Amino acid sequence: MMPAPDANSLSPFIGKPWVAGARGPNHYDCWGLFLAVQKQFFNRDLPEIPLDALNLREVINAFTHHPERQRWQRVSQTRTGDAVLMRQSRYPAHIGVWLDIDGGGILHSVQHSGVVYQTTSGLYSHGWRIEGIYQFTEKPTISEQNVNDR
Repeated sequence: MMPAPDANSLSPFIGKPWVAGARGPNHYDCWGLFLAVQKQFFNRDLPEIPLDALNLREVINAFTHHPERQRWQRVSQTRTGDAVLMRQSRYPAHIGVWLDIDGGGILHSVQHSGVVYQTTSGLYSHGWRIEGIYQFTEKPTISEQNVNDR
């Protein structure tokens, strides 16, 4: 098992600029940061989800209907590494990673701010609402199931 992230291990991420479609290491959008943190700290290879991060309709559709979502189970209690889906209106359009650091918070990459670590009250003060917390279940995606069924 990999060591859980702590404040020191997150410092290289903090402040990196948000750039649509960026996957690091110098720039990230929210999905790019989520992929990088899941890989580096939790050894999870998650799929690239090609979309235009500036197209809100595409982002909402991906967070709502993409098959990868089946590998994440909605939970009521957080633990380090959980996916945090966020919204500013009705539908989820943003993702971050829950980390149990300094009482708990979300590491995410925000347009105009870059990579930040915020408590839930900090999220709310910036207009974000948590749509749900999701834990990785390792169930295969539909495409992986189809390949395995052949």
